[in-house]
Amino acid sequence: MNVHDTLAGDMQAVGDAARAAARSMREADDATKTKALTEAARAIRTTKSEILAANARDLDAAKASGMTAALMDRLALDEKRIEAMAKGVEDVAALPDPNGRELARWSRPNGLDIARVATPIGVIGIIYESRPNVTADAGAIALKAGNVAILRGGSDSVHSATAIHAAMTKGLAAAGLPSAAIQYVRSTDRAAVGLMLEGLGGTIDLIIPRGGKGLTGRVMREARVPVLAHLEGICHVYVHAKADLAMARKIVLNAKMRRTSVCSAAETLLLDKAVLQSHGPAILNDLKEAGCEIRGDEAVRAIFPAAVPASAEDWTTEYLDAIIAVRAVDGLEAAIAHIESHGSHHTDSIVTEDGAAAETFLNALDSAIVLWNASTQFADGGEFGMGAEIGIGTGKLHARGPVGVEQLTTFKYVVRGAGQIRP
Repeated sequence: MNVHDTLAGDMQAVGDAARAAARSMREADDATKTKALTEAARAIRTTKSEILAANARDLDAAKASGMTAALMDRLALDEKRIEAMAKGVEDVAALPDPNGRELARWSRPNGLDIARVATPIGVIGIIYESRPNVTADAGAIALKAGNVAILRGGSDSVHSATAIHAAMTKGLAAAGLPSAAIQYVRSTDRAAVGLMLEGLGGTIDLIIPRGGKGLTGRVMREARVPVLAHLEGICHVYVHAKADLAMARKIVLNAKMRRTSVCSAAETLLLDKAVLQSHGPAILNDLKEAGCEIRGDEAVRAIFPAAVPASAEDWTTEYLDAIIAVRAVDGLEAAIAHIESHGSHHTDSIVTEDGAAAETFLNALDSAIVLWNASTQFADGGEFGMGAEIGIGTGKLHARGPVGVEQLTTFKYVVRGAGQIRP
């Protein structure tokens, strides 16, 4: 038997164990799941030294490979980050159980009672990159929603993730849940990801990638099972003709510069030509003083000469850096047309005092999240009051926007009769 056959067999065993554990998770009550997560948080704290030692091994290997300082920071754990991880698991434990919710109920003339009831999706494969804390976050969110998780982290965090996973399994054991409810794939072979994307013989119901465009793009291209993800976040802020200048300055600066590396950071600013001269210079100067490079079209450069000429590629680029593309647009419809043509259907915001214009913007755009007079950086499950999230979805089916425990459920119809047969 060659190496690939061995890996394929091992991965199939993971899938089979996950499918077997799915029934136990469907039937687990909220008290049991809450106990599992509470005990997992306790185990993360009590095994802190083991987790830090494992992380040190990953950091040593990363340093030897020439990893950048920014990526090293994403990989690194310390006591504060471990406590935050444990607290995050506890926060998920405290969320309401999303399963068993009656989404709708009605009766038919023949007496049938029909209910649409929330239920777990089943087995979820979660593929992610450097951040080892995702092992706890993803496992906790999937478990609270009654799902089984197959986790596959980046090769650079394998020791850290393995140690964190060990703590999560202690929580499962304490609550009497199957250890296969949260599994971690230790193989660093890229073929393991490919096998997950094929569905492990029909055992995986959903794949969620959490990482950069390279990872997400591969998942979307190769997956043979449904995918819940977004490829990129080309988010816009449109400063309308009736925008309040002080509000616009505050929102634009926050949307771009609060954190430039998150998917909800604004990448394009649209300035209405009606306020280009009155609002543009102050808004753009705020960005420049904050260290942001401005790439503008001809009209923008006319009122702000410090701007770099924008290219066609700038309107479809997710910078994830202190760079913003700025275009002058001739009114609301032109702004909507630009976003529909160049955006990624992630998050887009309008700044205006005109309620009718705002409603047109909110209704016309086909983005997962649309905002009025608020920063795009509110596109986050925690900020929505949903608790922890596993990412943002931009697809048309199932969940859109922040994906938390409620979004990791589906539904089934429960029909109760009294002997009815169909004529």
